[in-house]
Amino acid sequence: MSEQKHALVTGGSRGIGREIVKVLLSEGYAVWSLSRSKSEEHENLHHVGCDMADRSSVEAALETVIKEAGTLDVLVNNAGITRDGLIMRMKDEAWDEVLAVNLTSVFLTCRRISRLMANQRKGSIINISSVVGIMGNGGQTNYAASKAGIIGFSKSLARELSARNVRVNVIAPGFIDTAMTEVLSETIRLQIATQIPLGRIGKAEEVANAVAFLASEKASYITGQVLAVDGGMAM
Repeated sequence: MSEQKHALVTGGSRGIGREIVKVLLSEGYAVWSLSRSKSEEHENLHHVGCDMADRSSVEAALETVIKEAGTLDVLVNNAGITRDGLIMRMKDEAWDEVLAVNLTSVFLTCRRISRLMANQRKGSIINISSVVGIMGNGGQTNYAASKAGIIGFSKSLARELSARNVRVNVIAPGFIDTAMTEVLSETIRLQIATQIPLGRIGKAEEVANAVAFLASEKASYITGQVLAVDGGMAM
């Protein structure tokens, strides 16, 4: 019987993160989820409370995960927020909070976990960006900057860790059906769908399935890449 693999997912209690956790659990992983709200109960799911905007909270949570898990095969940086607004009216707090949660937390988790994976000489890091980090979007300069930063960060990290057999890749979701997008009217959702070549809004589990692929040995020769799960939106 093969040894159980361990995964860490940030922002694993809601939306895309929750689906990532579900898919990894179905693949037989023991999963540690970092978030403020508790994840759903499962015998192989471990919740660690964490404020992803707070450096000391993230660092303490990571030490808890390492102590409990011992080893980690997969790291998924999924935690993210939006604080939209035109730049002329954007307050410092809206910039700082988005960058803290979306980008600085990725730096903090990767800095700590890459050391562990490098010593193991194996591992897969998957950072969740967005097509907005590729295309840009009016009213989201803070969000776009954080998501574009993830791409450059991840490509650089992939080069640093490749000699240690640690792979680093990025997934850039497009418009995905989550609680964040459910508030939009049906008219607006239909308008958005017409801008997507596949003609529909994506599902969170479709992003999660891409994560499972990049985490697996089926992707053993893939590193430093950006996989857009967007129905062709950013092609």
